[in-house]
This record gives sequence, structure tokens and C-alpha cells, in this order.
Amino acid sequence: MTRAEQAAELFAGGYNCAQAVVVAFSDLTGLDDSFSAKMASSFGGGMGRLREVCGGVSGAFAVLGLLCGYDDPADKEGKSRHYADIRELARRFTERSRSGSIVCREILKNAGLSGESGGEAEARTTERCDIFPEDIVAQLQYSARKPADLTASIRAEASSDGASAAFPASNTYKGISLPE
Repeated sequence: MTRAEQAAELFAGGYNCAQAVVVAFSDLTGLDDSFSAKMASSFGGGMGRLREVCGGVSGAFAVLGLLCGYDDPADKEGKSRHYADIRELARRFTERSRSGSIVCREILKNAGLSGESGGEAEARTTERCDIFPEDIVAQLQYSARKPADLTASIRAEASSDGASAAFPASNTYKGISLPE
């Protein structure tokens, strides 16, 4: 099963969009699934159904931080590089989204779904917004600066499953050139 398929399955099983993305990367982040799900639980529905930044995108940013972030507050270069990576990932998500946004309410409205904030958690529907989970997972995997083990894992996964749409064996994804 690819990471995109795993994220889709987790989402369909009741995890929110952020949890689905973060848990799909647990093997690489070194966090167990339960901790990953708890850590990402607040980001679903665009931050607790506030419909702000997409939970899946927030989850992707969290994964990128765990895999490629900085931990030394004096590392200004590392901080700048990481923030640049986040902005690049946000740009990619925005370009791939039909709504042209990473804001949950705009993504949902563009997909014909309710973008209203607040309220109780709802039963999972079969409806999905336009950038979850395949684009989020694929774009995260092909972020500009990724550790070698992430690259190797992605390429191995792509070749082992015959290169699904979200994990191509080639160096392009939906017409976008991917870094080696």
C-alpha cells in the first residue's frame, strides 16, 4: 500500500485529514501511530473546525518539520531554509488545489462542501476536497530538501507497487518535474 493509499484509508476510517497524513509517515518520523494521531488531532477541519489552514497541509508541515526541521534556536540558516521549504510546499499545494488556496473553507467551498466553521464533529462522508490525500502526500514526499532515507523510501515504494499515480517511478508527477 502506498502512503497516499494509507492516508486515504486512515481518513476513510475516521481520522481527520491532519492525522491521516501524519500517521502515514509514522514509520519515517519514528513516532508511533497513537502519538502521531494525538499530536495531529487539533489540526483537523482547518484547526478544530475553524476552517483555517487545511489540516492535511498542517499535517504535512508537521511531518516536514519532524524530518527536515531545525532544533537549534541559534541556527538562523537552518530556520530560514526550513521556512523556505514550508513556503515552497505551500506554493505547490496552492498550485495543485482547484481553489488556489490552502485555507480549508475555500477548499471545501470549491469542492461544493460546507465551509462553515464550528459545530460538532460530523460522521465521515465519502466526499473529499480537491487536494487530499494524494496531492498532499505526494507533494510532501517530493519536497525540495528531503533526507536521503525519505527519498529512498519513496522510490522503493514507487517501484514496488508499479508506480501508482501518487508515487511515480519517473521524475514527474502530474506534469511537475521532481527533484532527484
